[in-house]
Amino acid sequence: MNFIEPLVQKVQSMWVGFIELLPLLAIAFIVLLITWGMSATLTSLLNRSLKNSKIRRSLHELFVSLIKVTVWTVGVLVAVTIIFPSLTPAKLLTVLGLGSVAVGLAFKDIFENFFAGILIMLRKPMRIGDFVECENISGRVEKITVRETYLRKTDDQLVIVPNSFLFKQPVHVLTDLSFRRFDIVVGVAYGEDVDKARSVIVSALEDIQEINHQRGVEVYAREFNSSSLDFTVRWWASSRPIDMHKSRDLVVSAIKRALDSAGIEIPFPYRTLTFKEPLTLANHNHNQNEPES
Repeated sequence: MNFIEPLVQKVQSMWVGFIELLPLLAIAFIVLLITWGMSATLTSLLNRSLKNSKIRRSLHELFVSLIKVTVWTVGVLVAVTIIFPSLTPAKLLTVLGLGSVAVGLAFKDIFENFFAGILIMLRKPMRIGDFVECENISGRVEKITVRETYLRKTDDQLVIVPNSFLFKQPVHVLTDLSFRRFDIVVGVAYGEDVDKARSVIVSALEDIQEINHQRGVEVYAREFNSSSLDFTVRWWASSRPIDMHKSRDLVVSAIKRALDSAGIEIPFPYRTLTFKEPLTLANHNHNQNEPES
């Protein structure tokens, strides 16, 4: 029976310790209730203040989450220090600091994408619905989260891009404005009149409604190409990719019809062959048609 006495004493000491800890547990529970109330109140106030703002929904949700995490972190730390008085706030912060360094090293890429996502959401450009290009990736922005951005390509493929990639690389926002400039190269034969060709091209685009004529149409002689004199033709149209294809189709078709009607040649590539010595041409037909003797 001697071996049972230490066990009984241990259980009694644990029970006494639990009884002594009950007031502290009650206070810690009250602190957690207060933390829950503060979290709910601050979240409600933040939702009301951001309800009519133009802030992005994802950024709104991020702010709410940060408020909740901050309030609950402080509340839990206070509750723990109440239950375990030997764990002072300074010791807890030291432990959390060392732990955060280890976690930061282990999850470097995750935190990098997280902070990049916050900075991207704070940007006014690159809104939901914009068409963007970054390196070899392009598409319409469907969703921006704190870790990645969802791009829908024009063929309906979904591309999930890490936010750190978009933050570090140059991003072209194609639909930042309603209109943007497009251009093509048109070549005419060297024997054609340059001023006449330019006038015909400008006139051909006057009746295209998809062009923003307030910004005007520009036609410039570009360069002496191998088989043609090239012009750069510039116009302004709606900035969406589908509108670009539509306006380009109309511009190319109109220029082709106008140049054909004016009798201006759009040349094929010419090739001139030169030989060091004169060539002798053999008349094979003559030999084949000779009568047999």
